[in-house]
Amino acid sequence: MNKSYEVEYCNVELRFARRDIQNLIRDLIKEGYSLYWRETDDSFIVSIRTENHMTKLRFQQNQEGYKLIGDYRIHDARLAEWMEKLIGDTKGHAIVKRFRDQQILVENILFGEVIRMVEISGFEQRILYQKESTPSRESLQNLYMSMEGEQRIASTEDKIDELLDRLNEALKAGDQEKVETYKKMLENLRFELIRLEK
Repeated sequence: MNKSYEVEYCNVELRFARRDIQNLIRDLIKEGYSLYWRETDDSFIVSIRTENHMTKLRFQQNQEGYKLIGDYRIHDARLAEWMEKLIGDTKGHAIVKRFRDQQILVENILFGEVIRMVEISGFEQRILYQKESTPSRESLQNLYMSMEGEQRIASTEDKIDELLDRLNEALKAGDQEKVETYKKMLENLRFELIRLEK
């Protein structure tokens, strides 16, 4: 392996559910990486050891799940490939800098897609690729809001499913007080779902 291999991931923003993080840990272990993880009240930290480096991925908890944010420098080619697949699969955002000889290749990735690629050599910059129509700030905001809406709809549907299970158990147990409580909660969630789907 090339000892000078280096890729830097800046302004990374990827969204995950807790189960996705557990699957990532499982996949990395299968790939033969030595790693450990710890969880705090507001984050999940996965530390991955490669030959001479330690990469710490910090997943920040939010209302929808977890968000991988920050800047990461990776010195392992396989781990860098894995990171790029992750950015694509999660439709994430990042600025990727690849250091090769005396050049730096910079890729701007938005929603998992390369929108601009620039080669920097000394003081010279050369645009290798630029997506024809870069989306405006307003269209990006609308797209982001629609994705947020989809996530909130899915989360509300999950809550409804869970409450229906509880209601079923309360009906079987003949617990009328819980039955009424769950019915009211379901009615509120139904209105929330109607509002989100408009």
